[in-house]
Amino acid sequence: MREVVVVEAVRTPFGRRNGTLSTLHSVDLLGLVQRAVLERAGLPATEVDQVIAGCVGQVGMQAFNIGRGAWLAAGLPIEVPATTVDTQCGSSQQALNLGCSLIASGAADAVVACGVEVMSTVKMGSTVPRDGSLGRPVNRNYWKHHEYTSQFEGAERIADKWGITRADTDGFGKLSQDRAATAQAAGAFDSQLLPVEAPALAEDGTRDEGATVTVERDEGVRETTLETLSTLRPSGREDGVHTAATSSQISDGASAVLLMSADAAASNGLRALAEVTGTALLGSDPVLMLTGPIDVTRALLDRHRMTMSDIDVVEINEAFASVVLAWERELRPDMATVNPNGGAIALGHPLGATGTGLVTKAVHELRRGGGEHALVTMCCGGGIGTGTLLRRA
Repeated sequence: MREVVVVEAVRTPFGRRNGTLSTLHSVDLLGLVQRAVLERAGLPATEVDQVIAGCVGQVGMQAFNIGRGAWLAAGLPIEVPATTVDTQCGSSQQALNLGCSLIASGAADAVVACGVEVMSTVKMGSTVPRDGSLGRPVNRNYWKHHEYTSQFEGAERIADKWGITRADTDGFGKLSQDRAATAQAAGAFDSQLLPVEAPALAEDGTRDEGATVTVERDEGVRETTLETLSTLRPSGREDGVHTAATSSQISDGASAVLLMSADAAASNGLRALAEVTGTALLGSDPVLMLTGPIDVTRALLDRHRMTMSDIDVVEINEAFASVVLAWERELRPDMATVNPNGGAIALGHPLGATGTGLVTKAVHELRRGGGEHALVTMCCGGGIGTGTLLRRA
């Protein structure tokens, strides 16, 4: 098996719902990072063997293989093929893991793994018409085997099972915001962010065709106090422990990672940022739905004969506070290494963009902080966990 390296990794700022990036077409947003990751690396686009994109809401402007549509709309070479995958929240992380497999096996030398979601326009649930005219995603045969729950209910059941309280989730939500604010002020994200020029929003919230604005910072970061958090109503159950402030933010954004074989990178005179040392995709309880990172972390650590003490940076998606807190109780990590610059509660979760976004954050944080090993893991709808191990080059 060939060594797979990350040559470059970039993401747009993550925009808040109906914020500055909401005026952009998903194809254009994804095309920006596809082009930028190659330009920053210094690799001609003709050297890319495949593009693999992640996207959850594959309908409307995100339909018709958006990985390919974005590549063509960006004026990139028509000879380079693309595939778009749906592994729910972990879509672009699985896109990256698939790209690693292609390179490790010798089927490709260079792959752009990427993802996008403009949730302001293509809202969650858009792929399932409310009138049921195209059928429902689960049927009675599914119900014979599994209870069908929502992610909100899954998060609350996780809290029940691991004894996670409202005080725990509020405290974690504040921690995420505090860390993100500190990182933003210190310029911790500067090396990974691609400034984006977008049509401005008029006062009535519509697109202003006559003006543009440049987005340079994640828009979800905000001042937070425990007193304020304690006043918020639960977003799932009436007596639940999660609120909008302890759940991932609905966001807009895109991200991309350039993967190459170590030999191909060297022959092109390119410096690797990190090596991909392990990948995993595992199924987990579809009722609890969001516990996949626990199983994936254990599997990767066991497979590579590592312990949590070997991991210097963890990027685990903050879908809900209980997801990370239950994972913490099972794995017992040093929480100073976990989402050290905040997570999706503060920075946002543009579904299809988050996986390669987390890998981007991890790679740049390894280099910024001098750590050696990083773990990236996500929970996914339907009960799936994604995982990637990285080692700083």
